[in-house]
Amino acid sequence: MNLIVAVTKDYAIGKNNNLLFHLPSDLAYFKKTTTGKVVIFGERTFLSLPKRPLPNRINIVLSDNPNFVAEGATVVHNLPDLFQKIKKFDDNEIFVCGGASIYNLMMPYCKTAYITMIDKIVPADTYIKDITKEGYVLQSETEKQTENGIDFTFQIYKNKNIKKYKN
Repeated sequence: MNLIVAVTKDYAIGKNNNLLFHLPSDLAYFKKTTTGKVVIFGERTFLSLPKRPLPNRINIVLSDNPNFVAEGATVVHNLPDLFQKIKKFDDNEIFVCGGASIYNLMMPYCKTAYITMIDKIVPADTYIKDITKEGYVLQSETEKQTENGIDFTFQIYKNKNIKKYKN
């Protein structure tokens, strides 16, 4: 399983249930990386998507609301149900896509983290854990890019302390 997220230097990911930045190349990277794959969201993140379910992907929503319905997506209500649902897929085909509580909950189970590291700190209200303090080690990083006046790099981390979820 993998996670994919854009973060600032202090691991902020959002404000008022919105992304902090509009970076077309990051959105294109997300689309290219997750198309044809399984994507996992929390309820609020799923509802915040401009188009849902995300096309050409298997959408799974983890919600603690027993009445939540997500048209075009599979809804699960706890980790055992989620793990049961995804066990038939290859780990490389599964992407955790937010929000913060889902990233933080699933981080120990992810073997790879695809991070768009934004070289900035801005006001935010939503953060994830610093993956480098959670056992992730940087494997690769692109050259610095600039878009809409924002500097960023695409980074790939590997989890050295991965927690198993499959039998």
